[in-house]
Amino acid sequence: MRKANDINAFLASLAKVLTLYLPVDGKAGATFEEWTDGATLAKSLNTNRSPKDFFFPQSECLMEFKREGKNIEIIDTRREHEDFAVFGVRACDARAFAVLDNVFLGEPTDTFYKNRREHGVIMTLACEKPGTTCFCGTFGIDAADPADGDISCRIIDGALYLDAKTEKGKALMAKLENITEDADAAKVEENIKTIRERYAKTPLAGLKKDAFGPGKTEKFFNAPEWKELYESCLGCGTCTFVCPTCQCYDIKDFDTGHGVIRHRCWDSCMYSDFTRMSAGQPRLTQMERFRQRFMHKLVYYPERYNGLFSCVGCGRCVQKCPINMNIVKVMKKLGGADNA
Repeated sequence: MRKANDINAFLASLAKVLTLYLPVDGKAGATFEEWTDGATLAKSLNTNRSPKDFFFPQSECLMEFKREGKNIEIIDTRREHEDFAVFGVRACDARAFAVLDNVFLGEPTDTFYKNRREHGVIMTLACEKPGTTCFCGTFGIDAADPADGDISCRIIDGALYLDAKTEKGKALMAKLENITEDADAAKVEENIKTIRERYAKTPLAGLKKDAFGPGKTEKFFNAPEWKELYESCLGCGTCTFVCPTCQCYDIKDFDTGHGVIRHRCWDSCMYSDFTRMSAGQPRLTQMERFRQRFMHKLVYYPERYNGLFSCVGCGRCVQKCPINMNIVKVMKKLGGADNA
């Protein structure tokens, strides 16, 4: 356990070692920005969009083609990524990487995502005051003591406490020994206790996931509640674009006039043209698309990946949905007495 008494000085020194991104407050809320001289760590609890963007960007070029006559040249656009650190990642967003890793690092491995993960260092930051829309504890995530990430951080009395969790984290901390000092673990334990007590008082702290998980497809797939739940959904996809675990994408070719660029961009299972094929659309109604999203989060994904849920309780969908429909309402409606 190490400690930096001057957070801004620490961040400035860290930015000299590798490219650093951190949450910065703006008029529309907090966003992750590259550190610049004078940058100040956001006071907001969380960012509008998750740090998923650094590893799975909203749009990226996969390859290029050039054609001359009957000859087609395939241009590999992959490049080795620079080393970078993302500071201020909350416990919920850090857990989201476990969800994404299962998808992108399984077979076949997504080399774009893998390269960024290998070069990126995740520096988590404990939530001093969990918010009213937070429910990470429902999925076994501790806002007070993030278990995921490479370096676990927390702010106590204006000082930054750091604890390396992985070999990657230890290697980075070794480069920062001259600007940190040994820390008092007792203060950290006291801080963890305080934050846990605060979380226990939040409105959604009692939300349970017990009714969901592997083996529940038959129970919920034809549940009559879906018809009532979906009716107000606009199909706008806002929930999917702010979600730290959504990984759906589309791949398209674009003719530049000088060649063809194949790129991928985020997609949403809430859209009517999602996975549309020449044979037609597999989910014809908004109700089917609505059901797919939440069944994937709460049943399909945990069934495939050893009980790990594809929701981390960050609360972004609760905050951003224009008609106040979200996974919490779905869980309460379908969860029966457990979430009454």
